[in-house]
Amino acid sequence: MHSERSSPPPRSAARWLAWASWAALGLFSGVALLTFAFAGGTAYLRDDPKACLNCHIMREQYQGWQVGAHRRVATCNDCHTGHSIAAHYASKAVNGFNHSWAFTTDRFPEPLRINAFNRRIAEANCRRCHGALVQAVDGPGPHPEPGDCLRCHADMGH
Repeated sequence: MHSERSSPPPRSAARWLAWASWAALGLFSGVALLTFAFAGGTAYLRDDPKACLNCHIMREQYQGWQVGAHRRVATCNDCHTGHSIAAHYASKAVNGFNHSWAFTTDRFPEPLRINAFNRRIAEANCRRCHGALVQAVDGPGPHPEPGDCLRCHADMGH
């Protein structure tokens, strides 16, 4: 009886496919590591606000932070990353990739605007640090839609 099953690819084709896959992965990893090193990527793993100056477009925000009230109590990471270790590095990874892509391809808005992902992080951090004040503004009881700190305080911190 004749079977409809396809036969496995010849052994040499399977080896070539495996080799090509590993080579592509190696090439991608190598380019990613070189880009990370060239861009001073290790600076982004620390908590130094000067790392934000690696992108010239952030100078205005950095200078605003230097003269603002938050300088004495918060760095960029306190407002712009999550606060658990996983959330902190996940937000850094997402933003690192997105920022690298945007600046490499020259596709970013000027003036810079916060996106929804980063807005949620910043809002949560406003509420974390200023909980008592935010609760007084929001009022007692649960709220389906709590107030939006950044609506009125968009330039706070910078």
